[in-house]
Amino acid sequence: MHLTEVAAPIEQRVLLIIHDPLVGAQRSQSLHSALGWNDPDELANQYCADVATASHGLVQYRIVERVLVDAFPAKLDGFNYTAQHYLDCWHSRSGFHQPDAVDYMRLIQRFNILQRVHAGAIDEVWLMAFPYAGYYESIMGGPDAFWCNAPPLTNTGAAGRRFVIMGFNYERGPGEMLENLGHRTESIMAHVFAQAPTAHNLWERFTRHERTHPGRAECGNVHFAPNSERDYEWGSRRPVQCSADSWLNFPQLGGAARAMNCIDWGGGDIRAHHLWWLQRLPHTTGSSAQVSHNWWDYIMRPELVTV
Repeated sequence: MHLTEVAAPIEQRVLLIIHDPLVGAQRSQSLHSALGWNDPDELANQYCADVATASHGLVQYRIVERVLVDAFPAKLDGFNYTAQHYLDCWHSRSGFHQPDAVDYMRLIQRFNILQRVHAGAIDEVWLMAFPYAGYYESIMGGPDAFWCNAPPLTNTGAAGRRFVIMGFNYERGPGEMLENLGHRTESIMAHVFAQAPTAHNLWERFTRHERTHPGRAECGNVHFAPNSERDYEWGSRRPVQCSADSWLNFPQLGGAARAMNCIDWGGGDIRAHHLWWLQRLPHTTGSSAQVSHNWWDYIMRPELVTV
C-alpha cells in the first residue's frame, strides 16, 4: 500500500537535439531508418511517459524545442564521420574513431545552451544519436557542477545554475534510457548524502542488496537488484529477505521484510526493473536533516544540492 503524500509536480523543460543524418547514395533515408533502429521521437515520448510513471506523476517532461540535425557531431579532436565511413564501420563492427568523445563545448555553443539555461527556457538537454556518437549517458554543467556519471563540464558557469545533458542512443531502447537516468540518480543522490553519518545515510540504506548486506536487502542499485550476485543480473529467482516495499511509504520505513525475487521487478526485463527501482525513490513532502523527502527535486534540479 502506498501511504505517502506525493510532492508537487516538477515541470522539466527539455531541449531535444537529434543527430540522425541522411545516408545512402541518394541521401534518401535517415540513419535510424536505414539500419532498422528505433525512431528517436518515439523513444523520447516513451521516456517522458516512463519517467512520469516512475515518479508517480511527479516529473512532467516537456520538450520545448526539438532540433533534427542532418550531420554527425564533431569529436573532441575535430573528427567528423562521413555517412559512408560510419556505415562501413557499423557493418564491419570495427574502425570506429578513437578517441570517441564528442565535443560538448561545440554543441553547447552551437545551440546556445548556457544562455537558454540561464534564461530559464530549458532545464536540461537530451542528445540523441547513434552508437559511437561519443556521448556520456549523463554529464553535468553549470557553476560547481559535479560528477554525474561523467566528469563535470568546465567553463559552463555562465548557465547560472547546474543542468544535466543526457546522452541517448536510438539503437537501444527505453530500458537503456532509464538506465542512464538511474546512473544520474546514483551520482546526484550520493552527492546529497556525501557528508551524512553512516547511521543517517538514507541513500546508502536505499541501495543495500544481498551481496552488501546479507539478510537486509532494500532496493539495490541500477546494476544490482536486491538478490543479484553479479552486475546486470535482474532475472535471478533466488529469494532474499527484502524491505524494498517499505520505501513506498517513506518516511515510514518500519515495514516488515519479505521474500522477494525477480518476479517482483519484472522477471529480468531491464525496463521493468528500472521502473520498479525508480518508483521506490522517496517522493513525498517534508524534510529531515535538511534533506528533502522528495529526492526527485535533486535529480531534476541539481542546483538544489549543497556542495
